[in-house]
Amino acid sequence: MKEFTIGKNEDGKRLDAVAALIIPNAGKGFVYRMLRKKNIVLNDRKAEGTERVRAGDVIKFYFSDETFEGFAGTAQSGTDTDAPDGFGEMIVYQDEDIMLINKPAGMLSQKADASDVSVNELMIAYLVANGKMSEDELKTFRPSVCNRLDRNTSGIVCAGISLRGTRELTQLIRDRKIGKYYLCIVCGEVIKQKVCLRSFLSKDEKNNRVRVSKTEFEGALPVEIEYSTLKAADGYSLLKVRLITGKSHQIRAQLASVGFPIAGDTKYGSKTQNDFLRKKYGIKRQLLTAYSLEFPDDTCLERVRSKTFTIPVPEDFFIGL
Repeated sequence: MKEFTIGKNEDGKRLDAVAALIIPNAGKGFVYRMLRKKNIVLNDRKAEGTERVRAGDVIKFYFSDETFEGFAGTAQSGTDTDAPDGFGEMIVYQDEDIMLINKPAGMLSQKADASDVSVNELMIAYLVANGKMSEDELKTFRPSVCNRLDRNTSGIVCAGISLRGTRELTQLIRDRKIGKYYLCIVCGEVIKQKVCLRSFLSKDEKNNRVRVSKTEFEGALPVEIEYSTLKAADGYSLLKVRLITGKSHQIRAQLASVGFPIAGDTKYGSKTQNDFLRKKYGIKRQLLTAYSLEFPDDTCLERVRSKTFTIPVPEDFFIGL
């Protein structure tokens, strides 16, 4: 027999839906058959499956261990990696609903292949290792990052560690209610102090590259950033960028399109400049970091209302400016 206690992330869901998450390899018909036979019970009573479960309720599965494991599978249960000792130092902020993580350059936000290790997997492993989430809870809800940064872009990644937190972060990002600010070093001295740059962008998924144009073209979406110059000297500029729309590679491609490619960017930048920076300063990635987030005052996430979270400027940004 296996039993599962309903937590806050399952509160209010239908019993049949929760059971299906716990034993994903069993069909819906099998779940209902087990309910009728009282092989699946709710709070030690026969159930129909349409009941709304509440936090603290207990579902029991009267299966053999072998049968249960066969239906439960392994794809979405447990963790598939270990949390590194230093992961706690990457946490910018954490409460019961969300976590803000300072992702280092070179790490994925979410894995693209099964063998990848990303911020998402490390976060889950950290929560389990520190008793913030159990292996059983992962069968019905898995925390997830809600925004992505390119592998070689560092900075703050938002993650929902409860259903409530995940839903609210996703909605805030979709509605553009979180102020997202970046720092970057570009090639060229930017004279204008503040610029609003509007363009049209489309992505070539096959080659993982975007095209940007000042004029609209078929399949393109409007994109917008606002940037200001913090410092300019010796052929480089330190810019503060406000991301308004948030598309893949947007900042990198938009700045390159107006003649200011990000230093170290091998996809949209200058090979000559990048080779120079690698030899002189050891720069091996684009100098772009998501350094600040501003939360609105009307979010249901009470603990972060009207708050701003900022990380230190990365060490590799100091290239003589």
